[in-house]
Amino acid sequence: MFIIQVQMKLKLLILLVIFINLSLFAQKVTISGYIKDKSTGEELIGANVIVNNCETGTTTNSYGFYTISLPKGNYNLNYSFIGYKEHIIDVNLNGNKSINIELESSAFVTQEVIVSGEQKRNIEDSKMSVIKLPVETVKTLPAFMGEVDILKTIQLLPGVQSSGEGNSGFYVSGGGPDQNLILLDEATIYNAAHLFGFFSVFNADAIKDMELYKGGMPAEYGGRISSVLDITMNNGNMKEFDIEGGIGTIASRLTVQGPIKKDTASFLISARRTYIDILVKPFIKKTSPFRGSGYHFYDINAKFNYKFSDKDRLYLSGYYGEDVFTFASSDAGFQMDIPWGNGMASLRWNHLFSGKFFSNTTLVASDYKFRTEVKMEDEEDPDGGFQFVQN
Repeated sequence: MFIIQVQMKLKLLILLVIFINLSLFAQKVTISGYIKDKSTGEELIGANVIVNNCETGTTTNSYGFYTISLPKGNYNLNYSFIGYKEHIIDVNLNGNKSINIELESSAFVTQEVIVSGEQKRNIEDSKMSVIKLPVETVKTLPAFMGEVDILKTIQLLPGVQSSGEGNSGFYVSGGGPDQNLILLDEATIYNAAHLFGFFSVFNADAIKDMELYKGGMPAEYGGRISSVLDITMNNGNMKEFDIEGGIGTIASRLTVQGPIKKDTASFLISARRTYIDILVKPFIKKTSPFRGSGYHFYDINAKFNYKFSDKDRLYLSGYYGEDVFTFASSDAGFQMDIPWGNGMASLRWNHLFSGKFFSNTTLVASDYKFRTEVKMEDEEDPDGGFQFVQN
């Protein structure tokens, strides 16, 4: 009889513990929202949300969205990001809440930087061998012939090696340059180089953020052999119009961005073109057998985004770039045109089902073209023009 009573009490105790745990779990509510740059409206990737009195927190994803679940109660939240002022708020959490934060940029001067770590700290993130590289950092490095090059900056990172002197291709973990997956707004870029490999196709004025996975690539990338370089374009300034550009040694660029409807829709257009052919042309004599030869490249980045509501956002990205090499010989009686380049379009829809469930649906079109056009002089009728042979 005593044993039966002990067993009954034990069962009641177990049921009581389960009930208490379920009650505590049921009392948990969710805080979610977006963190943006106050001056431009750009979403901040990897911004921190710290609950000061609870020793927990989270970071924003690649779309600036964050979510965190906590028991009901009063909390002190600290929103922060490198280069921005901290934003601290007190929240009475009695139900699910959506809190969008805009951080203000801040610059400060420091005498020294101390980097410290804990030797026995456990790994808390499933992402390994990942390097995040802000474009602001890339722009501070020396530029080859005045052109800020993302891929050449990647070659300076540990575990990455250049595929040749002055070449934008790179090796990671022994893999070849063709074994790297390069994405621009989730669309594949097959040939990421201009001028036979000396410059990358990415205009730094149109780029916001990039991540390099040197190993342990997430399943969403399809399991590449060597590495994954995931590049994100700027969304466009949602606060005010902005125009910037530059004139380099071999190329000029211009970027225009601004709001279509303030805090709701914005656009970005960024273009770049070399003028090697224009500069060289005056130095080629009209009697030269090679007059008509030349080379140039250009690329255009464009992006449009629209905020339907706090739960739905639409992004439309596009890129097109082309190299055009022309060789003409009046003595041999032929002209050869070799154009090649990339084109891509990416349509993305973000939907927030709840504070815990965020979805991203992407429709991608990507294309790479390479063709050769040869114009041969007709020997039977020299004055009759040219015959065209295309491969």
